[in-house]
Amino acid sequence: MVAALPSRRIHGSVCPNKHEEPLFDNTLVDTSQEHSLHRGLKARQISMITLGGSLGTGLIIGSGTALTRGGPLGLFVGYSFMGLICYLVMISLGEMGAYLPHKKGFAGYATRYVDPAFGFALGWNYLFKYFIQTTNNVNAAGAVVQYWTLSVPIEVWMVIYIAIIFSVNLLGIRFFGEFEFWSCSIKVIALVGLILMGLVIDLGGNPQGDRIGFRYWRYPYGPMGTYLLDQVHNSPLSMFLGFWSTLTTALFSYIGTELIGVTVGEAQNPRKNIPKAIRRMFIRILVFYVGGTFVISLTVPSTNNTLFVANTSKAGAAASPFVVATTIVGIKVINHVINAVVLIFVLSASNSDLYIGSRTLYGLAVERKAPRIFAKVNRIGVPWPALILCTSVCFLTFLNVSSSSSVAFGWFANLIASFGAITWMCISYTHIAFMKALAAQGVSRDTLPYKAPFQPYGSWFALVFTGIVLLFNGFSTFIPFSSATFLTSYIAIPIFLVLWLGYKVFCKTKTIPASQVDLVTGKKEIDEEEERFIAEEKLLGTKSVMGRVWDAL
Repeated sequence: MVAALPSRRIHGSVCPNKHEEPLFDNTLVDTSQEHSLHRGLKARQISMITLGGSLGTGLIIGSGTALTRGGPLGLFVGYSFMGLICYLVMISLGEMGAYLPHKKGFAGYATRYVDPAFGFALGWNYLFKYFIQTTNNVNAAGAVVQYWTLSVPIEVWMVIYIAIIFSVNLLGIRFFGEFEFWSCSIKVIALVGLILMGLVIDLGGNPQGDRIGFRYWRYPYGPMGTYLLDQVHNSPLSMFLGFWSTLTTALFSYIGTELIGVTVGEAQNPRKNIPKAIRRMFIRILVFYVGGTFVISLTVPSTNNTLFVANTSKAGAAASPFVVATTIVGIKVINHVINAVVLIFVLSASNSDLYIGSRTLYGLAVERKAPRIFAKVNRIGVPWPALILCTSVCFLTFLNVSSSSSVAFGWFANLIASFGAITWMCISYTHIAFMKALAAQGVSRDTLPYKAPFQPYGSWFALVFTGIVLLFNGFSTFIPFSSATFLTSYIAIPIFLVLWLGYKVFCKTKTIPASQVDLVTGKKEIDEEEERFIAEEKLLGTKSVMGRVWDAL
């Protein structure tokens, strides 16, 4: 059992001025349902959003860049290895989220278990990341549409997309959950279809009757790419650089899987549904990311010049390697169908990104780490001031009016990878602190609703290796030096440090000792809320077979 802790100040979770009374433990309790987010996400919606929400531009578009630079083997190994890192981060987050599914996101866990300054920096870092990621997906949507026509200015498509995702988010969590469930369902079914289609094409089921096999894994196409060969003049080194670049691209692709840490605040019966979603994560990574990139490596040569590659592609290039695969073997019409599916991928991803950004800003405002106006919600639980601000930032996508969409995509991808890597590192470190607090206070991890495997080694491995990828994220910046690429590759690091140290100095916060970490506040209220939900579900009686199948989706 967790020992009852004495009432005390939360170690700087707010930074009041000299004339205010400091706040106490009740600042960590979620506000009432009427004045906060509503728990309206059902089990099937959480499961599908967790699966489909991260299936976006990184996999369906960014894999083209990874294939060109790393070759087929580099692409496959890079995505497989980063998939392992992603899984380790997600199980760590799942353990914390199942124990205390509060409404303040994982920045709230950092505030509780590490240091309020650490939580402040993580929260704003994650918000900046979603400012950029939503913008990037809107930019990608324009690039996808340009495959069909260049007669309509790309800005028009961007405005339409921004209006759509804003409207979906404004209609409340129930509508958002249902919209995301169906759009993510389409994404999952479509990706399974694309993987099967790729296998059929590779095995000779194409108009040319050409059995490709592993042809593109052999010379002159592969197995490894030769990235920056003209600059380094060394084939083995250029192959290694090509492989290393796939790790950054893969990191960018997996960023977004941590959204489950945001959805816990609006999840029904989170103690049951969050572990369920986390347990399914491994097979999803294996099938969709590893399987998808493997099929791409079989059906598209890394030397193909029609791939959408960050910083080089012209307007109208095929945005997805899957589109290129069908074009190469002469399959007509279906390339347009696939491009339409890619458009749905991007729409769903940008929609969920806007949701996460607004909820992250809301969580910061609730903790008094952002202006209080962003903690306001309407009667259906939508944090509308936060939603408006996050939507407004999407108009940064007009940067590609003066630059091509591929150049802007490259800039945004670098920023997202950097902010995302810092986020993963913070989640891993927070989980390490959480485990230390449990041990110091005599709480066995065996009593938790969900116990993450491979711990504590998994969190330490994810922390260290993600840090290495972050440090060398912008290596290509120096070969030759590019100020724009350098800035977008590394600016996230000083921003995070300034936020962390600035808050720490200004508010005089201290790292929380493991024995004093608050494992209690707010837990009782969440337990009672969950018990009420379970009781209400029992009153509805036993569901039909179709109802149980529907909820199990």
